[in-house]
Amino acid sequence: MKKNNLMNKKNYGIKIILFFFLSLTSINSVAQNRYNLSQFAEESRKFVENPAGWHNNDWIKLGLISAGTILLTQTDQSVREIVLKDQSYFKSFPIETGRIWGEIYPTAIIAGSLGLHGLITGEETTKKIGFEIIQSAVYAGAITTFLKIAVGRARPFTNKEPGTFHPFTFFDDDFHSFPSGHATLAFSLSTVLAKNMRSDFLKVIVFLPAVLTMASRVYQDNHWVSDVFAGAAIGYFVGDWVIDLHGKQDSGTTVSLIPFSIRIQF
Repeated sequence: MKKNNLMNKKNYGIKIILFFFLSLTSINSVAQNRYNLSQFAEESRKFVENPAGWHNNDWIKLGLISAGTILLTQTDQSVREIVLKDQSYFKSFPIETGRIWGEIYPTAIIAGSLGLHGLITGEETTKKIGFEIIQSAVYAGAITTFLKIAVGRARPFTNKEPGTFHPFTFFDDDFHSFPSGHATLAFSLSTVLAKNMRSDFLKVIVFLPAVLTMASRVYQDNHWVSDVFAGAAIGYFVGDWVIDLHGKQDSGTTVSLIPFSIRIQF
């Protein structure tokens, strides 16, 4: 029953994402401007080709993320032993909030709602943010999915050692621990929202559920600490790349979107 509920939630999120892309098709037929399927296709090509043009700073960032991940693997087992001593907060509000924020349906619902608003009203602001949320989630999710399959790391609840790997495991989710998909989606969503906000206070607040996602995945014994760190890094840097790409193409304009102010680059 639990597995069926999870599949239903995932399917619900996928349906909303498909609806969002259909909305973009409709928008493209009326207003031949930006944030449509043709732009998504072109920017997807840029994303794939992007590493070929990396500068020293980009390689340094990758090196630091890799080094941090390797260092954290040394603490994976000890952290797990600590959190398993007290599981009384397993279904607590903060832990469940973190888990939910990293599911596919919050990303799909928020992006789909913004995309629908943009479709109905012709508002470029909400269309842009919805577009960037989906774009970041697709790119970051593709990286994480590839790594999960290629690395084949055992999840902690299997009670195998942190160093247990079965590379290129396609269908056994017990060996899809690295990196965390929930952390990836949580940070890609929070990054796009934060970087479209004017308020520094709200920028911090919107990252709190993503941090809770990291904690929940470790606390609920689905991931090692190094898994959530790597997933968070992927989500953050992909989201940052998408925002930066659009920022370079646009000039600055500030608009207000209830209930908070957003800085959109046009």
